[in-house]
Amino acid sequence: MLEPFEDAPVAVREVLAEWRRTGTAEPPATASTSTGTDATDEPDEAGGEESVSTSLDDLASELYLETDFLEQIVNLLDDKRQVIFTGVPGTGKTYVARKVARWFTGSADRVRLVQFHPSYSYEDFVQGYRPTPTAGFELVDGPLVELADAARNNPTAKYVLVIDEINRANVARVFGELYFLLEYRDEPARLQYGRTPFTMPGNLYIIGTMNTADRSIALLDAALRRRFAFVDFDPEVPPVSELLGKYLAREQPAMTWLADIVARANATIDNEHAKIGPSHFLRSDLTPAMVERIWEHIVAPTIREHYYGRAEPSATVLDSFRTTAPDGHSDDLDDAD
Repeated sequence: MLEPFEDAPVAVREVLAEWRRTGTAEPPATASTSTGTDATDEPDEAGGEESVSTSLDDLASELYLETDFLEQIVNLLDDKRQVIFTGVPGTGKTYVARKVARWFTGSADRVRLVQFHPSYSYEDFVQGYRPTPTAGFELVDGPLVELADAARNNPTAKYVLVIDEINRANVARVFGELYFLLEYRDEPARLQYGRTPFTMPGNLYIIGTMNTADRSIALLDAALRRRFAFVDFDPEVPPVSELLGKYLAREQPAMTWLADIVARANATIDNEHAKIGPSHFLRSDLTPAMVERIWEHIVAPTIREHYYGRAEPSATVLDSFRTTAPDGHSDDLDDAD
């Protein structure tokens, strides 16, 4: 017979075992379905395991980044409470955001991830009315209010809301009263659908990610920018520019030449928003054949789109990938163009 709730905390499993054995213990129906301490505090979509990093140095090593870089992010969170990671696709913004959030809170159970998109609304994020099975409506809290309540009920712990692709939604409409609450956390404001004053607890932090390559939605209004600190993940500036080389040296030492080829291609691209991020190639099973597929079917289409109508510069960038690789590895790659 399979053990029910095998992923539940030890204390919950012990109570269940006692209840089944004697019938005298009360089955923890609510607690058994949650790995956290608060029903409103949901883990992010990556799972509810605890962070394994015990120091910032450990986390930096795990992420192939510099400790000083992560320390700067942590200091910004402590000071500003709201940070946005900016950069082109493939620079690891979301991955780092989730890892930093888990380290910062000490538990994945106090991290919540949401992704913005063009149809995302205030009612989805903060609070709004939803239809009920009885043809009525009920007021339902969104992830922001849920996590704020959890943080308020546990003031000695830190909570982080990770907002992926924050600039893909109409941020001014989605945030609503948060424009005020993010800056004046000690002062209450009444939410659009609320009847009681609402405050943003000081132990609730926000990490957003923003794709700067999407130029149609890349700009945020000045009022929101003033409330966030920004950290740039630039594939040509350390430590992000060194990430691929560090990863290959540790995990794929026979493929270290790839970092030089990607750097050479980036140096040829004339737009900072079209650079090639290292995350495309962070694969434990990476081979020259896989590099070829990634380049041809993921990287090259984006470059061709960037240079649309300009065949010559597009060909120059694509050909730069074929420049002789270190240690005679150019024969490992076929023509990707």
